[in-house]
Amino acid sequence: MNPGDRLLESIEEGIRGCKVGVAVLSPRYCESTYCLHELARMMEMKKRVVPVFYDVKPSQLRVMITRRACSSSDRRRYTTAIDKVRNIVGLTFDSSQQDWSELLREASIAVMKKLVEVEDEAQALKASYIRGCEEPCNSSSQNFLKSKQKSHKGKMNNK
Repeated sequence: MNPGDRLLESIEEGIRGCKVGVAVLSPRYCESTYCLHELARMMEMKKRVVPVFYDVKPSQLRVMITRRACSSSDRRRYTTAIDKVRNIVGLTFDSSQQDWSELLREASIAVMKKLVEVEDEAQALKASYIRGCEEPCNSSSQNFLKSKQKSHKGKMNNK
């Protein structure tokens, strides 16, 4: 992002373009509409998410946004996103007992594994799409040719 860029538009574009998202969930994460909006968009776009539970347990996450701060539909979106992320195996980090460098190493490995999964799935999908196109096309073409051959033989026999 550059100075002058619109924050929400840039974030939306970044989420759309990413293959794997990382959500660092802290004790006050659920108080931020920005954080919750980003998480909700990642979940709605079915992005792979690696959650990092930073000084918080998944069971402690609750949407804390007041009714005045956002609409009821946004509140539902945020609650749904939090419910989904609580059910994803993530990394846990206790800042009083763990080292940041270890967290970064573990997070990097987790993201790389997810990227490999995404690429493998994309390749498998591409291969099945190609097979799916070839098989019907080939069988349709073969049936068409057989019908033309029969029709041609019938005309030759009538002469």
